[in-house]
Amino acid sequence: QLQVVESGGGLVQSGGSLRLSCTVSVYTLDYYTIAWFRQAPGKERKGVSCISTSGAVTNYTDSVKGRFTISRDNAKKTVWLQMSMLKPEDTSVYYCGVRGVGVQEMCIMYESFYVYWGQGIQVTVSA
Repeated sequence: QLQVVESGGGLVQSGGSLRLSCTVSVYTLDYYTIAWFRQAPGKERKGVSCISTSGAVTNYTDSVKGRFTISRDNAKKTVWLQMSMLKPEDTSVYYCGVRGVGVQEMCIMYESFYVYWGQGIQVTVSA
């Protein structure tokens, strides 16, 4: 069974940075598209960013463009979300979603598209 583990969350001041990691226990990460979602208390889970199998395609929700960067290293079976210029409204539980797509270079930020999920990790940005 494929497992997904997020790490790197924590408490940071407004304007600070954090880097989240998503590590996937799989033979090869080459055929999986991956996305980051977040869910604030009392709100629905929303897409933040996604990355295609080789990293050639990336997408971001408008509120994080220019501040967050998604990247991956398939040899390390890890995807990162570098978050900079953090704001209090970025406070959420962040989740990593994974889905096998073969050789397609695509990614979308629809929650129902992803099959495997991590347990989530808290990111808190203080004012």
